[in-house]
Amino acid sequence: MQTVKLAEQLTVPAIGIGTWSWGDGLFWSYGQDYGQSEVEGAFKAAIDQGVTFFDTAEVYGLGKSEKLIGQFLSSNPTPKSLQIATKFFPLPWRWTKATVSDALTDSLNRLQVKQIELYQVHWPFDFFLGEQALMEVLAKEVHQGRILTVGVSNYSAQKMKKAYFLLKEHGVRLAVNQVRYSLLSRQIERNGILETAKQLGITILAYSPLEQGLLTGKYRLNRTNRPQGARKLDPRFSPQGLEKVEPLLEQLEHLSQKYQKTPAQIALNWLISQGGVMPIPGAKTAEQASQNAGALNWQLSAEDFTKLDKIA
Repeated sequence: MQTVKLAEQLTVPAIGIGTWSWGDGLFWSYGQDYGQSEVEGAFKAAIDQGVTFFDTAEVYGLGKSEKLIGQFLSSNPTPKSLQIATKFFPLPWRWTKATVSDALTDSLNRLQVKQIELYQVHWPFDFFLGEQALMEVLAKEVHQGRILTVGVSNYSAQKMKKAYFLLKEHGVRLAVNQVRYSLLSRQIERNGILETAKQLGITILAYSPLEQGLLTGKYRLNRTNRPQGARKLDPRFSPQGLEKVEPLLEQLEHLSQKYQKTPAQIALNWLISQGGVMPIPGAKTAEQASQNAGALNWQLSAEDFTKLDKIA
């Protein structure tokens, strides 16, 4: 199994599963188009394929995603070690260190675990508590054993660097910065996040690596499929948006035939091939989880990587 190391102490598969859609009825229509049985199927299928890293957050489904994972962990004993990542949301009324520890306790209880392998700060809101105090309490939780590694999410290059050195003062390494990154979302290549992460040895956790299904090839100008939920309002899925990305989708389809892989697996492999980047695509069904795993254990040629890079 192709793996990566987070903070040099946590070995995980080179791809994970994002679980925003598990329990979220507002954006993803959980409970309407799919439900618990489908996402439990995704959980089992991912593990069967060796994908044992699951990323969630306390705000996903207002705690529902964490609760579902906790139920799956307790009802599906597996000999394979799993890695659970979740996130603390620094809401404005959380202005003391105790509130951070309380939030961690709540997540541990919902997940039904004693330790979280990766605990991330969901957004860089530090109006009241302050970044120094926040990193101090997270480092303390690492030393107490309730967190194995610490990460951030949606942090700029400057804020990520600051968090890195604040944690370092307490003997803790910053493991990841979880940001949007895909063939169609390339901002971190221009704003210094990707370069700074590589310099500091911080792994990029790439969320929305398939752009919410746009890079799977399911939604094309010549097809009748249309996304459900809030994605209906996304201009990228409009006829004009699909026309704009059609050259990239055509190249993904061409490479899928060459490598005998799906367009989604090609798009995910483009991220994995860079090194230091770990995609966490979502999966609502067993089939989607199995498809995601097909991005592992092979690599695009340098020529094909560059072609995709330029077209995107």
